[in-house]
This record gives sequence, structure tokens and C-alpha cells, in this order.
Amino acid sequence: MSQSPVMVNPLKEGLKIEQASEPCAMVVLGAHGDLTKRKLVPALFALHQQGLLPPGFCIVGMSRTKMSDDEFRQSMARSIQQFAPEIPFDQSTWERFAAFLYYLPSNFGKEEGLFDLAKLLKELEQRHGTRGNNIFYMATPPSLYGQIVDRLAESGLTQMHPGLKAPWPRIIVEKPFGRDLSSARELDLHIHNSFEEEQVYRIDHYLGKETVQNIMVLRFANGIFEPLWNRQHVDHVQITNAETIGVEGRGGYYEEAGNMRDMIQNHMLQLLSLVAMEPPISLDAEATRDEKTKVLKSMRPFDLKSLKKFAVRGQYGQGFIAGQPVPGYRQEESVSGESKTETFTALKLFIDNWRWADVPFYVRSGKRLGRAITEVAIHFKRAPHRLFSLDADDGGQALGPNALVLQIQPDEGICLKFATKQPGPTTQLRWLSMDFKYGTAFGVRSPSAYERLVHDCIQGDATLFARTDAVDASWSLISPILQEWAQTPCNQFPNYAAGSWGPAESDEMLLADGRAWRII
Repeated sequence: MSQSPVMVNPLKEGLKIEQASEPCAMVVLGAHGDLTKRKLVPALFALHQQGLLPPGFCIVGMSRTKMSDDEFRQSMARSIQQFAPEIPFDQSTWERFAAFLYYLPSNFGKEEGLFDLAKLLKELEQRHGTRGNNIFYMATPPSLYGQIVDRLAESGLTQMHPGLKAPWPRIIVEKPFGRDLSSARELDLHIHNSFEEEQVYRIDHYLGKETVQNIMVLRFANGIFEPLWNRQHVDHVQITNAETIGVEGRGGYYEEAGNMRDMIQNHMLQLLSLVAMEPPISLDAEATRDEKTKVLKSMRPFDLKSLKKFAVRGQYGQGFIAGQPVPGYRQEESVSGESKTETFTALKLFIDNWRWADVPFYVRSGKRLGRAITEVAIHFKRAPHRLFSLDADDGGQALGPNALVLQIQPDEGICLKFATKQPGPTTQLRWLSMDFKYGTAFGVRSPSAYERLVHDCIQGDATLFARTDAVDASWSLISPILQEWAQTPCNQFPNYAAGSWGPAESDEMLLADGRAWRII
């Protein structure tokens, strides 16, 4: 395999040249699952096509399903063509990739299974030159994390030299990172018995999306935005994650998790921390994560006595999506007919620091909503003196505020909303939008989130991964709400129809402040 070329990290805007990655093996624990087929192997294949995998790299899939190396390779080839059609697939490129793809059928929850893995990794070290560097990707149910870490330690696979020198082990952990504050801390203690924090990569795929990565560049590489990015000029911030789909056969998981654990505690709070953070002293991973964690630690705790003013929960009932009837949540497979699980959450949050004092951050996330979209909208304050109205027939309506919208998905881009004069002999104003779309601006395929995040882990760059103190801070904020909701189940579920924009209480929360959710 040819030497991987030096790559300039777009997030670092050319200011720092990345070093070539060290050789290593990636072990995918739970390799027969959907995550591996839909996201992980397609991402690794795309990195291989771009020459971004290091020499001496190999992949070991591991699960209980019995199959040979060749059967596993054939299965992964079909998965790439089915789930990642945007990635060019040709047989010769695939055969070069498949040559370092292996499979070990084994029960990784049992001691002997990981000893078999240790033996295979030793053989691959000699065959491919991995130097004993291993990345363990936990593509398993979270309930198995602790057990697997114990088995890895018992088999000697977590040992390393002082100073993080080769051979090194790293572990990638998928969310959820616990179910609440106490379980998250327990999981961390378990992992830290075998891995140092520098070896732990808690993956949140939202942070690998192009627009999310671009938030720091937008703010800190442009002189026109950062001076306005504070309480003096920003009226409020809205962060929306809306899905048209239901639980898609994952009712059993969702009954245990709910929207707050599934989306708010991780994805949405991570987005918020990037939007609200202070400029880091450098682009070093720890400097960036320090600033994000400060935001989470500055979040104002909820007053549980008046929680309904700051937190809204909902559950979808029957309705229509794209003109087609869809069932309510309680009619979904593996969901209780009396379920009290929330499929929608809206929060009003405050950051008690110098930059954001008294600026509300409204966050909402839900399933079976009117449109599939994730965005961050920065709503600026209105012009201080009213000179114009929108048009001659608006009854004197005052000109509204400007908004800068960062669209995360499905069409990644940035939009700035501003007022301009409509051509003609009279002064009539209209809103216009200045749009930038990744798909049209650069004319190239945007890499998937997993491509970016897996590549960063291989390089040892933890910038886009959650650190233990950030996870602790987010659970400290969210756990009291979950406890309160568990003690006071909502008797009005379902309280919004599929295809709508959530329960009426969500709109009322903003209306009480004289604001409204952005029309999407």
C-alpha cells in the first residue's frame, strides 16, 4: 500500500499540517450490526480510496455470527453498495481494501474470546506491520461496554508504554454514555480502570458533519461575525433537530432511552457548546475541549418547581407524513400501549457567563415532525430605531430581526437573512437570504461524519470527541429533569400529531417570552 499523503485539516484552516498516521489495527466489536454495515466500513473504504489510511493498517471484525474472512468481505462489499451509493465502487479498489479486512467469530464477552483476538492481532502485527497499535471500536449495545473492557484488560490488550508511545491502545465508545449522571460516572470509572482519558474517544457523529466543523471557522476566521456573537447583539438562539421518521423498528431501545437521552444530552448540547464557546487559545484538542466544557459547566440548573416553563415533553400520535397516514408512537413495534416515553423535547436554557448572560437558547428535538432538518439559528436583536416596515400594506409591522442559520442536515450550508429594498419608485422592503450550500459551492462529495471522526481517531486527534468532564456536565444538567419526569409521568400523551411541529406547550414556551420558533 502506498504512503498516505499529508492532509490539511479543513477545521484547522491550513494553519497546522497534520502528521502522517501511525500504523494500527482497528477492531470492530459488533461487526455484524447495522452501524458497521451502514456507517463504519463505508467510511473506512472511502478513507482508503482517498489514501488517508496509514500503511500497515488493517481491520478485524468481531461478532458472534459464524463466517469466514471471505464471507465477511463479501458482506461488507454488499453493504457499501447498498448503504453508501455515493461512494464510487470498483472491484480493483475493493480488492486492495479487502486484503486487510479480517473476521473473528467469537463471543467477546467471554475471556477466551479476547485471548483469541490478542493472538490474531499479534499475527497481524507481523503480517501488516501494525506495531501493536490497536483501536477498539465498541459497535455493541452499551450494556456490554463494561464487560468488554474487562475482557480486553484480562487479555493484555489495554497495556501500553508510558507517555502514550507505541504500542498504544485506543477505544471508541458510541453514545449513549450512560443513562444518567450516576451510570455515566460508573461507566467512566470502569473504562478508566483500563484506559487513560487520552485513549478514550467518545464518538458523537453530529460533530463530524461539515457545517458543525465549520462553526469554529465561521466564528474565529471571519472578522464580521465574532464581534456580534454575544449578548449585546444576539437576542436568542434556536437549535432544532426534526425528524419525519418514527422509531423505525427500534421501539425497544427508544422505550429505554427517550428523546432526552437519545438526542438532547449528547448531540444538541454538543452543538450548543460549539456555538457558545469562547475562542480557544489554540487548535489543540484539549484547548478546544476546555472551552466547550466551560459552556456546559456554565449552564443554569433547572428550577424543578417551575420546570414546565423551561422544559416541554411530547409524544406523537397518529398523523400524516408526506400525505401518508402513519401510526402513533404507542402503535409502534415493541412500544407499550401505555408508554410515557417522550419522543419530543423542547428546552429553554441559559448560560451564566459574561458573553451570554440572559440570552435564551431554545433547543428542540423530535420524531414525526413536519420536516426532516437540523439547524442552528442565531437571531440577532432588532434595529434599535424603527424607520421601515416590510411593505406598504403590512399595517405598519416593524422590520423583524436578522438571522444567521447554520443548516446541519440534510443540505449542509449557511444562510444569512437580511432586509433589502425592493426595486421600484417606493420604499418597500423584502427579506432576502444569502445562501451557501456545500454541495454546490465546492462541487465535491462531502465526507460522511464517520469518515472525519474515524480518521481523527487514527491520527490521535480528539478535538471532535466528548471528554469525560463534558459528559459529566451535560448529565448534571439533564438528569434532574429525567428524575422529575419519571416521578410525574405525563398523562396527556400523545400530545402532538405526527406531521406537526410538536405539542402546543413548545410554542407557548417561546410565546411567553414574546418569541416564536423559526418557520422552517
